[in-house]
Amino acid sequence: MPDLNSVLAGYRLRALIATAQFTQVYEVVEVQSNRHFAMKILLPEAADQGEHRRTLFNEAEVGVKLTHANVIRIVKVNRSSTTPHFIMEFFPAGSLRERVKTKDVAFLKGHARKIFKGAATGLAYMNACGYVHRDVKPDNILVNSVGDTKMIDFAITKKIPTGFAKWFSRRGKPQGTPSFMSPEQIRNELPDGGADIYSYGCTLYEVTTGRPPFRGTSQSDLLGRHLTEKPAPPSAYNADMTDEFSAFVLRLIAKKKTDRPENFHQVLIELQKVKQIYKSVVEKDAEEM
Repeated sequence: MPDLNSVLAGYRLRALIATAQFTQVYEVVEVQSNRHFAMKILLPEAADQGEHRRTLFNEAEVGVKLTHANVIRIVKVNRSSTTPHFIMEFFPAGSLRERVKTKDVAFLKGHARKIFKGAATGLAYMNACGYVHRDVKPDNILVNSVGDTKMIDFAITKKIPTGFAKWFSRRGKPQGTPSFMSPEQIRNELPDGGADIYSYGCTLYEVTTGRPPFRGTSQSDLLGRHLTEKPAPPSAYNADMTDEFSAFVLRLIAKKKTDRPENFHQVLIELQKVKQIYKSVVEKDAEEM
């Protein structure tokens, strides 16, 4: 990988932000303008592999088309044969996963409504633009110190097929993160926003209880539980959760898509009606949030 302070395609590498199996994300500075951005780059061993390049460029091509306060903005794509990468806005924040992992309960309680609303708003925009994220989870929601959120990682995001495209869509194999996959995603049905609503519900469940709604002894066991097992309400694992919030989350993770809210606009309306998320946190009137 390029060294820190080296310049790649007009951007100086300042700091390594994150490392995944096949990619790294750097904080970079555009030499010409001195503006800060983030760069996601394929690792050398993946740079010439078609599957990894397609995944990186799918993420880039989706992100370039999206402009919303709650969705990370991708501004430039570089299809280099040796250092393929894209440039995105720099949002200095960790993921929601890190807050859950470190049991930052005070932060999560204090900002829960803002975080949940921000993520749902970003997903409402993505779905309205014709995209289903397909990998909604705490890892893919950035949250800063005041609870502002950005949806990230469009690696397996797909265009929602409409009209004749529904009949000619290539399905491939099921993709997603097992703890957050909707029943229809597991069954490899055509994607739509209902799958994101389910994954969003699983995310809210884990953020408020510290555990996903289902656990399994193997991946197939876990996926089977999404299809058949009735989830316990969040209040069963966290006595501080209100019954109305628990009921809201259970509706999001209903097995049948038709039993969930119709879209994220409806999710936002129903979230607003939940007067209190935590029993111990007296919120402002939800109408003001």
